[in-house]
Amino acid sequence: MRIKGGPRGHRRKVKLLGLARGYRGARSKLLKKANEAVVRSGEHAFGGRKIRRRDFRRLWIARLNGALSAEKIMYSRFIAGLKKSGVILDRKSLSELAYSDMDGFKTVLDVVKPHLN
Repeated sequence: MRIKGGPRGHRRKVKLLGLARGYRGARSKLLKKANEAVVRSGEHAFGGRKIRRRDFRRLWIARLNGALSAEKIMYSRFIAGLKKSGVILDRKSLSELAYSDMDGFKTVLDVVKPHLN
């Protein structure tokens, strides 16, 4: 005698097909194809979160570089000077300052300038 999944198995299938909603064709209707699609999309989502962090860091550095090039300061020297001066602002907050509040960014620059090589 074979025991089927019962309510629990049905819930599992409904949950899987719910995760595959919006996929085209068999990927949203058939269990095996839907499972393959959901697993693969989960892998891409996991990797995408890593790539998003990477992309944001590149954006922050590009913004900082743009603001620093107007002051004729190299990015690498600025970061080194930042560490020497003991300012603990990360690239995200620095780029936000450079982007939206240039006066505040220039204040940070005044603190860092004596420590530049």
